[in-house]
Amino acid sequence: MMLFAQVDARAGLPIATLLPNSVGAVVASYAIRITGAGEVPISWYSTEEEIDWCAKLAKVTHVLTLKARQAALGGLGLNAVCLDTIAASTAVPPEKKGVFAGVQATLVGRILFTSGTTGKPKGVLYRHMDRWLGEQMLKASLPFVPRVGDKILLMTPFVHGSSLLAYAWCDLGGHAVLLDGVVIEKIREQLKDPRLRAIFAPPTVLAKITSVFEGQSFKQVECIFTGTQPLTALLYARACAMFGPVVRVTYGKSECVNPITVLSMTDTHDYFSAPNIPAGACVGHPSPGVELRIEMGHQDSSEESDSSDGEVWLRAPHMSCGMITPNGFVSHEPDGWHQTGDLGHIDAAGRLVLTGRLADVIKTGGFKVNPDEIEALLSTLGASTQVCVTAVPSDYWGEIIVAVAELAFEGWESVAQERVKPLSRHKHPRLFLSVEALPRNPQGKVSRRAVRELILRAYELLDGPYPKMMRR
Repeated sequence: MMLFAQVDARAGLPIATLLPNSVGAVVASYAIRITGAGEVPISWYSTEEEIDWCAKLAKVTHVLTLKARQAALGGLGLNAVCLDTIAASTAVPPEKKGVFAGVQATLVGRILFTSGTTGKPKGVLYRHMDRWLGEQMLKASLPFVPRVGDKILLMTPFVHGSSLLAYAWCDLGGHAVLLDGVVIEKIREQLKDPRLRAIFAPPTVLAKITSVFEGQSFKQVECIFTGTQPLTALLYARACAMFGPVVRVTYGKSECVNPITVLSMTDTHDYFSAPNIPAGACVGHPSPGVELRIEMGHQDSSEESDSSDGEVWLRAPHMSCGMITPNGFVSHEPDGWHQTGDLGHIDAAGRLVLTGRLADVIKTGGFKVNPDEIEALLSTLGASTQVCVTAVPSDYWGEIIVAVAELAFEGWESVAQERVKPLSRHKHPRLFLSVEALPRNPQGKVSRRAVRELILRAYELLDGPYPKMMRR
């Protein structure tokens, strides 16, 4: 209620939140939605430059945050409303008490931001009707209805996937536990709780959990929600041994939140139990009302390619209405279609299989290579080691495939080379480098563009048929 005393919240008015995973983040989100204002969640880990960019795109003047960020926001010309300094007894104006009026469905309801892996982030505009429909579809697609007190463990940034599941869980009477990152001791504590029924764990998070708690069993967990990155057969087997056949894969984007497609727990188990698992990430069947089509126009006939995948186009009732760019608002394609930038195909069972990003395709030696295919084989290299596959420009090869490891262990290069042997020779990385930390965007995803820039700053390429990297 403090929002009414500190901010003139009006229907459709963009109001930003800049908060870590916490109860405060959930309260602020619900408060903005109750007033009918437009919620603009910005990652707590954003830099001042990123905050400034997002605030200007969304035309934000007020930010709900903590005192630790007040000075920085003031320096950007933004009005900071600090949740940790407002007294609980803040008076609510009489005119703000009682039943809230309905909100026009076409007003601004939420503005998310793209990952920024291929350039500065764009704003993704959802009207209140789009936001509401997405939340109802997510609740309708849950594998079971949580009971009062049932827990879901969330540890990815609240600004994206965690917020959607928190809304669904809380709206149905469940209890959402928000951790600010993968905090092993707190995860250990939650895994002991018999009320823990679900966990949201993208493959990178699931890899850490199954490594740290290897050999243990947590059968009270009835669903592991996963997505955002390809799930490998090896990682699925480890998760199945620990939790049982309860992994559920979904596909969502900033431009159209979950659920675009769903691979149920049963279908996921059947898929990964097959003797020969095809390449790519199977993300399941389209949700009700979702339409998909595959456009093959990305292929360049001047270059060889062993892929028949096309770009995934999407149309859905809960999709955003368009993008906010520095040049203004741009609606999606005519008739509501959106180019996702994802590569993939529809398999014989009618499921969507993703094989990479169009912008990430590497052109090396006359071939097109999807780095996701290589990363999938390197995703479980070690308990803490994460590998990003990117490319650097080369006069000799066009581009050179580079595997870059975070928290690498001794001899990881040899292990990685052995893992990629099943792939065609032109898909093998030619260079192997290690870094202390892979650069990530505010949503916590590794940015291939930033990784490439990092290694080009630190190394000089010695080009040729047998390329090498020398530290500058």
